[in-house]
Amino acid sequence: MDAMPEARLILLCGLPGSGKTTLAKRMAREIPAVRLCPDEWLADLGVDLFDEQVRDRLERRFWTHAQELLELGQTVILEFGFWGRSERDEKRWAARALGIPVELRYLAASIDELCIRLEARSRQGGPGLVPVSRELVEEYAELFQAPDDNELDLFDPPPSGQSG
Repeated sequence: MDAMPEARLILLCGLPGSGKTTLAKRMAREIPAVRLCPDEWLADLGVDLFDEQVRDRLERRFWTHAQELLELGQTVILEFGFWGRSERDEKRWAARALGIPVELRYLAASIDELCIRLEARSRQGGPGLVPVSRELVEEYAELFQAPDDNELDLFDPPPSGQSG
């Protein structure tokens, strides 16, 4: 029988269309890990994905749940986007206080590439899908604080043999 892998917190950072959900689903199967995705939950509950108050409450609840899971030895993937450095720092510090390694997976893509992916996603349709215009992507890109190499160095590397 294989030994249980060490619990880890994995933060997925990127704008809409950067590939966070695709990566999270693959990693959740391979590791295995619990994947917490606010967009999916909001859509399933019939809540407007742009309702910031509800999103904030859900993400806070997810974070509490994530900490419980980490303390039980379960790896957790948070698919929040983590647009701000302070959000990423907060999660890293809190997980490290629990003795948990923390990875940051930054998924970068140009605005043009994000728009192509989001358009393709819109054409596919599906439950909870919200169209994201180029104007909104550009607005989001202005707000997004991309991690630099110095910040990325503050996080733990993936275990050997784990892709990302």
